[in-house]
Amino acid sequence: MISIDCARALEAAGLAWRPSSGDAFRIERAGFDVEVFTVSEMTIEPHEFDTGTILGFNGTTEWALDSLALEDALWLPREDQLREMLGAAFHSLERLGDDAYRVTALLAGTLEAVEAADVADAYGLAVLRFLRLSR
Repeated sequence: MISIDCARALEAAGLAWRPSSGDAFRIERAGFDVEVFTVSEMTIEPHEFDTGTILGFNGTTEWALDSLALEDALWLPREDQLREMLGAAFHSLERLGDDAYRVTALLAGTLEAVEAADVADAYGLAVLRFLRLSR
């Protein structure tokens, strides 16, 4: 799973999230720092309003949380979602021993490589570089 630091950097760089079933997220409030939630039609559904997206918690009788503004959630994109974001820019993924991965992508006309201990973070860092170069 992508690290919280990488997910926060992607959010700060402008990565937009349109919640869909299967997406993982954290609640960015005190007391929720270890829990990861998953969007699901049965329990957590995105509801679109003119004022923005709200994540509705259905059937969660053990809490007093009925809904959450999207701004209070941190999306934790999956490896496949991050790779898809790179699209045609994606060049390769390499495993570097037991504890590192390298993603190479064609960014701004140049092949660039980023490395991380987790494959999702390697993809995340490549997407982050792509977003920063796109500005």
